[in-house]
Amino acid sequence: MQKNIHPDYRPVVFRDRSAGTAFLTNSTRSSERTVAWEDGREYPVIDMEVSAASHPFWTGRAGVVDTAGRVERFRRRYADKIVTAHRATA
Repeated sequence: MQKNIHPDYRPVVFRDRSAGTAFLTNSTRSSERTVAWEDGREYPVIDMEVSAASHPFWTGRAGVVDTAGRVERFRRRYADKIVTAHRATA
């Protein structure tokens, strides 16, 4: 590994504001803000919009999309326009 070309790799706290959770891990990301962690030390903190703690897929709150119903609604709404366009090109 070459010296002095790689970013600084250090402990950083990632905080999910919407879920109210945080985790400490190593990262090359930097931040001017710091937070006191459970061990009493100060670490840089990076706020996130979404993490596994708040994403609907991982929390089980994901809604099921009714694609068949949407397709049928589209066909009913535009059925006459699709047939007319098809006849005009044929």
